[in-house]
Amino acid sequence: MAIPDHARTNFATLLRAAAAGDLALVECLDAGTRELRYVIAAIGRDDEDFVMTPFGHLAPANPFGTYLPPAPDGGFVEPE
Repeated sequence: MAIPDHARTNFATLLRAAAAGDLALVECLDAGTRELRYVIAAIGRDDEDFVMTPFGHLAPANPFGTYLPPAPDGGFVEPE
């Protein structure tokens, strides 16, 4: 499965923000659950105001147990 264009565009924006020093880790509340999240965000300016563009949050637990990586022959690596 190919990575969709919107994800590639967001990743390119994330890289530009990091290169410009405009990337931040922001403590936020999840709007649905009210759980504390640590959000990766680009920080910009709109005149006198700061603007936060969130990209995602850090995994709350061990990320190696949270995600299954892609397998070399397609699909995803199954846990042992």
